[in-house]
Order: sequence, then C-alpha cells, then structure tokens
Amino acid sequence: MFQGTFDMETATPIDASALSDVLFERGIYWASGRSGLVDLVAAHKWFNLAALKGRKDAVALRQEVAGQMSDVEISVAQREARAWVSAH
Repeated sequence: MFQGTFDMETATPIDASALSDVLFERGIYWASGRSGLVDLVAAHKWFNLAALKGRKDAVALRQEVAGQMSDVEISVAQREARAWVSAH
C-alpha cells in the first residue's frame, strides 16, 4: 500500500484520452496473445470500450476480431463490455 504524499503543485494531469489508450492496449494484449493465450472475447470487449471512449482505430480492430468469433462469443463480449461500463 502506498504510504507517501503527492505534491499536487507539480502533479501533471492525465490527458482525457489516456483511458481510451489503456482500454485499446488491453484489446491488443488479448488479441495478440502476449499472455500466451489469445482471448478474442476479451479483445473484442476492450476494443469495444476503447471505441466508446473515442479510439477510432479500435473500431476496425474490433471488427477484425469479430470476424473470427461466433455470434455467441460476440454476445458474451458485448455483455461483458456493458457490465464494465455499468461498474465504472
């Protein structure tokens, strides 16, 4: 656990686009198999969320991933994305 202090005078604000970048990177992580496992459902979910946050390139990658998925898998990914939005 962090037990320090933050100097708010010198803190740099996070760009509003940072969240979409993180969501996009998670999509890349699961689509590429960096963990040793390709998870297209997770990749679709994160690309979908990144697209919702304004990442235009996430739309194309989400479509590419969806082309390799069944309708059931796409439904699961969409359901997981909605659940993430509701929780955050």
